[in-house]
Amino acid sequence: MPSTELVAASTLGVKSLEECLRTRRSCHDFGWDPLTGDELLGLCWAGQGITGPGGQRTAPSAGGVHPLELYVVTAAGILHYEAEANRLESVGRGDRRPALCTAAQSQDVIGLAAATVVIVAVEGRMDPRYGARSRHYELVETGHVAQNVLLAATAMGICATPVGALDDAAVRDVLDLPANHTPLYLVAVGHHTDRPHIAGSR
Repeated sequence: MPSTELVAASTLGVKSLEECLRTRRSCHDFGWDPLTGDELLGLCWAGQGITGPGGQRTAPSAGGVHPLELYVVTAAGILHYEAEANRLESVGRGDRRPALCTAAQSQDVIGLAAATVVIVAVEGRMDPRYGARSRHYELVETGHVAQNVLLAATAMGICATPVGALDDAAVRDVLDLPANHTPLYLVAVGHHTDRPHIAGSR
């Protein structure tokens, strides 16, 4: 996927923050249509986009270390979000959504979504500064990033559902990640349909 300029705020919709907070729901009513590259980029930018000349990002990180990386699994393949360039880079081809679904304890929502954002911690990135406390910060920051993605999806009118039930090693294998990359959280995303494959929301 080619480089894309920084996502303007208007790209993420015009809903107020209050409206996004009030209307955010875990939506399972996914249609078949894929998300566009701009939509996927907007979601990733919301999670880890750079917003200042000092490398500040949309989500806070202890000491500004930023131990998390975002990957996106689509029908076409696997993308990695490069925050510094604000672009999605192809790192794998082929539809690995069925395999990712199996690695997420066979939760159908992962297999039916147009794409899944995978939040990954790079182990060791925080250790020099925070030692044994690093894992705690990685988990806290995963929550920050996931909520940003969910609110951005709400603003954009995109269905999104977070999934925490996953086999870390199995997801790592699906994405062909290095051993020090630990998948922590999944966010299934896609366009809404009035004819859901899985009914309901929570």
